Amino acid sequence: MIDWVRTYCLSFPHATETLQWEALVFKVAGKIFAIAALEPERHVLSIKCAEGKFSEMIECPGVVPAPYLARAKWIAFESEDAIPHQQLRGLIRESYDLVFAKLPRKAREELVEAKPAPAPRKRPRK
Repeated sequence: MIDWVRTYCLSFPHATETLQWEALVFKVAGKIFAIAALEPERHVLSIKCAEGKFSEMIECPGVVPAPYLARAKWIAFESEDAIPHQQLRGLIRESYDLVFAKLPRKAREELVEAKPAPAPRKRPRK
């Protein structure tokens, strides 16, 4: 699980990873949007959840309020097959989007402006 989660999280614009708490921690502008356990633990992945989905998600078997983070509407998955893979991908993206949206306006604007410029088109040789 850790391999595809890492690849997927780092595919988001300006996403970074750090090693923290014996886990891979994924951030945007220094704010965490996902935590993936490196060693077998009680929870394999924790992410931020939309406030309106939080109660619904923790009703699913294998999905619980994330320790220490539940008051901020974070959920944790007890196994990698707690929910279907495609749904999990959507929830991870939603977590990133929620965290990005909560960044200060200036930080968001700086990140958007920092997008790499597209590569110049090569002119065909004559």
